[in-house]
Formats: sequence, C-alpha cells, structure tokens
Amino acid sequence: MRRARVGERSELDAMAMVCVLPSLLYVLVMFVYPFLYGIYMSLRPAKLLGFSLANYIVFFTDEWQYRTVWITFGIAVPNTIVVVSFALLLAYGMRRGIWLERTITTILVLPISLGVILLAEGILGFYGARGWFHQILLGLGVLKEPLVLTHNYIGVMLSLFMQQFPFCFLMLLGYVSGIDPSIENSARTLGAGPWTVFYKVMLPLMAPGIAIAFALVFVMSFGVFPSAILLGQPAGATRTIAIAAYQQAFEFYDMSYASAIAVVMGLFQLAGLLVIILLRRRMVMAATMGVGKR
Repeated sequence: MRRARVGERSELDAMAMVCVLPSLLYVLVMFVYPFLYGIYMSLRPAKLLGFSLANYIVFFTDEWQYRTVWITFGIAVPNTIVVVSFALLLAYGMRRGIWLERTITTILVLPISLGVILLAEGILGFYGARGWFHQILLGLGVLKEPLVLTHNYIGVMLSLFMQQFPFCFLMLLGYVSGIDPSIENSARTLGAGPWTVFYKVMLPLMAPGIAIAFALVFVMSFGVFPSAILLGQPAGATRTIAIAAYQQAFEFYDMSYASAIAVVMGLFQLAGLLVIILLRRRMVMAATMGVGKR
C-alpha cells in the first residue's frame, strides 16, 4: 500500500476542515452563543444594576419554582428507562429480521409523522373519559367507570412514550443490526446460553448505542413542554421547569429570571448526561469482568 505523502495528507486535512466548518458554525450560532447569552441575561436581574446571582437565589429559595426540577426528573427518568428498555427489547428481537418486519416497523414509526399537537389530540380522543378506549371497556362491562388517563401524570407519560419510542427504536435497531452476527454465533458455538450471549457478548457491544439512545431520550424528556400542558396539569403535578421558564418569560415578562431558569435546566441536563456516561462505563466493566482470566 502506497504511503500518503505529506502534501496529500495536508490536502485531506484541509478538506476535512472545510466539511466540518459548517457543522461547527451551526453549533456555535445555534447552541454556544444562545447558551452564553442566556447566562449573561441570567446574571443581569431586571431590578438590579450590574451582575448578580439574585435570580438563582430566588429560584432555589422558592419551593414553587425549585420543585419543578424534581417534577421534571420524575417525568424524564422513568420515561427514559421505559422507552429505552422497550425499544432495546424489540430491536434485539428484530436484529436478524422477522416476518412482516417492514410492516411492523412502519406502524411503530408512524407517530413520528403526527407531531406533538396531533398526537396529544389523539390521546385525548382515545384515552379521555369519553374516548374510544373507555367506551369499549364500559360497553364490555370490564369497567364500571372511566379511568383517569389524561390531564395528569399518566397522560404526559403516554404522550412522551409515543413520541420518543419510534425514534429510539429505529436508532437501536440500526445499531444492533450492525453488530457482526459471527460474534454471537461464535459464543453460541462455545456453549454460551441466550442470557450469557446477551449479557457477556452483546451488551458490551450495544453499550455505546444504548448510552446514546438513553442520553437523547433523557434530554428530550427533560425539556417536556407541550405534552405537560395539553395532557397534564401545568399548574400542579406536571408543572415542569420548562413551563416555569415560559411563565416567567411570556406571562411575567422577566426575561432575566426566565434565562436563569433555562440555565438551571441546561445544567441539570448536562449533569444527567454525565451520569449516563459514567453508568455506561460501569455497565461495560461489569459485563466484561472476568474476561480473559483463566
């Protein structure tokens, strides 16, 4: 194989930089600058001169405000675990193809095309007190009175699951299907059972994909806003931190305080991502512990 010359290597590096530059520019304009400007705004309270941490102090000393953090975690973490678990099980079962795979995949990804608002209206029409779900069960005599499945915590979880499951499933299916089948076959040939193959062989290989899926679903769930309003209780049990920021910005017109809440929200999301990365490393270490020992 011919070695690349110094001139050729520099041309490839220059081409790579040209290709990366638009993405880097997009990240700077759409993420870095707004985030830094948000921090700047949060440190300039409306009623004070100069820089101050007053907005953050007010937020963390007001129970009505800081409890939104735990409410948001109470929605985001369970939803992320449920979505990733179901998506992983289904993707693992379909990794080598099944009968009517295209039809099943099409049905599973259909909610992506509906949008949050239309999906919320569908949930209200199907799972509401007078929806089809309750009408069928009441007609069959299974229920004597409708269940409360909307305008509460359950309604928000249903909406988030339907929004994020298709995306997570497609990502994990593509990742799991890309693992070389000969690795799994070799483990089975050596006498490994299904659980051993999954835990000792496949799980370490799937860990990066699972971590990425977990991180993306968590970030999307933590920023829940329309579902918490349309299907939850925006003034009570599902008043998330995004709703708190919205109220300060567009109801009280305090952009400085709203920016502080948004910064707190972003910091908690980054903290969640850090925990996910640490758990991924521990998962791989636990799954591969003892490999190579005699």
